[in-house]
Amino acid sequence: MNEGSRRVALVEDDADLLHATTQLLELAGFTVVAREAAEAAFAVVDRDFDGVVVTDIRMPGMNGLQLFDRIKAIDPDIPVILVTGHGDVDLAVAALKDGVYDFIPKPYAGDRLVEALKRASEKRRLVMENRRLREAAALAADGLPLIGEAPAIRRLRETLRQIADMDVDVLVEGETGTGKEVVADLLHRWGRRHSKPFVALNCGALPETVIESELFGHEAGAFTGAQRRRIGRVEHSSGGTLFLDEIESMPPALQVKLLRVLETRSLTPLGSNEIRRLDLRVVAATKVDLGRPDQRGDFREDLYFRLNVVTLRIPPLRERRGDIPMLFGHFLGKAAERFGRPVAKVNAAVSDHLQSHAWPGNVRELAHFADRVTLGLGPDDETKAVPPQSEPPASLPERVGHYEAQLIREALRDHGGDVRSAIDALGVPRKTFYDKLKRYGIAASEFRNGGDPHPVREQT
Repeated sequence: MNEGSRRVALVEDDADLLHATTQLLELAGFTVVAREAAEAAFAVVDRDFDGVVVTDIRMPGMNGLQLFDRIKAIDPDIPVILVTGHGDVDLAVAALKDGVYDFIPKPYAGDRLVEALKRASEKRRLVMENRRLREAAALAADGLPLIGEAPAIRRLRETLRQIADMDVDVLVEGETGTGKEVVADLLHRWGRRHSKPFVALNCGALPETVIESELFGHEAGAFTGAQRRRIGRVEHSSGGTLFLDEIESMPPALQVKLLRVLETRSLTPLGSNEIRRLDLRVVAATKVDLGRPDQRGDFREDLYFRLNVVTLRIPPLRERRGDIPMLFGHFLGKAAERFGRPVAKVNAAVSDHLQSHAWPGNVRELAHFADRVTLGLGPDDETKAVPPQSEPPASLPERVGHYEAQLIREALRDHGGDVRSAIDALGVPRKTFYDKLKRYGIAASEFRNGGDPHPVREQT
C-alpha cells in the first residue's frame, strides 16, 4: 500500500481522545490530520483526498452524520468510519445503508480501528488508481503520448489542467521526442482559447531570411518580392495560442522583436506604421536548460525571464521506464489501425529491447519502434519480430511494399539519415519519398548519428 493511501482525517472534539487516537494511528503507520471540529476537516478533504475520514458522531456544531453528508456530496467514494456511543448504534447502522464505510462502537480496541482503516485505505487506493487509469485511457483515446502513471507525468497533467485557462506564457523544457508540442496543444485545447487558432512554428526549421516574415508578417511592397500583404504567425494566433518550438534556435535579432511583442502585446508589421494589439498567449519549447548560461548560448537572458512565467519540464522516457509498457501498447494499437494489421504480439527480443534500450529519442522513438514491430521488424531493421516459422506476406503488393521499405532504409542508413542524399540515391520525387516514409512508418532521424529523431520538419 502506498504512503498516500494511509492518510487519515481524524475528527474528535475530545482533545485527550483525539491526541491518544492520533498516537495510536501514527504508531500503526498512518499519517494523521487531527481536527477538533468537523468544519476544519474540509481544509484537507476534497475530491483528491486519498485517505479515510474517521469521525465521532456527537460533536458540537456539525455532527458526524452531517459531516458524512457533506463528504458524500464532495466524493461518495471517500470512506468514512463513524465512532459511536452506545446510544448512537441505530443511527450508525442506518448510515451504513446510506454509504458509510464502517462504524466502531465505544469503547473500542485500538486494533479494531486499525484493521478497519487498513481495509478502507485499500479501497480508497483502488478508487484513486482506477481514476488515474481512466484519465490515462482518455488521453490515449485522443492519440496523445502524454499518458503514463509516473509521478512526474501525473503532476504534469494536473498542472496543465490548473493553468490551461490562465493567460500566462509558458516555457516547456524537454529532450527531443518527449512531447513538447503535445503539452502545448493540451494547454490550448483544455483552456478557454480552444476555439481560436493554435499556431505552431519551429524556430529551428526555417532560415533566418524567412522566419521574420513568418512570425511578424509584412505589408505589400515592404521589401523586394513582397507583392502581397502577409499576416504573420504572431498576429494570426491572437485570441488563441502561439507555439514556438526550439525557441533556443531563434536568431538574436528576432529575439529583440519577440521580447517587445511579449512586453507590449502588440506589433507593427514590416512596411507599416500601424500598431496592432494582440490577445496573445505564447508557449515556447526548448530542449536545453535556458536558465543555465552554458546552455543558453546567445539566447537573451531578458527574453528567457519574460517567457519563464511558468516552466513545465517533461521527463525523458528513461526517467519513467514504468510507463513504457503502457505507452508501447498504445502505440502498437495505433500502428495496427494505421497499417490495417492485427496488433503485433511482443516476442522476447522486443521485450528485451523495451527493457534495456536507453530510448534517447524518447516517446517519439518508442512510437516509431511500435510501427516497425507492427510491420514485422524487430529491434534491428533486419530482425523479424514475428516467429521465424510465420508465413511471409502472401500478396504481391505486400511483398513489393516490404522490399521498397527495405530499400528506403538501406538508402537512409548509407547516407547517415540525410534525406536529400537518400532521395538523390533512390531517384524519386521528394513528395513521393515523404509519402513512403509515412506509409511504412520510417523515421529518417533514426538513421542519423546521435539519434536526434526529428523527422521531416528539419528538412523543410
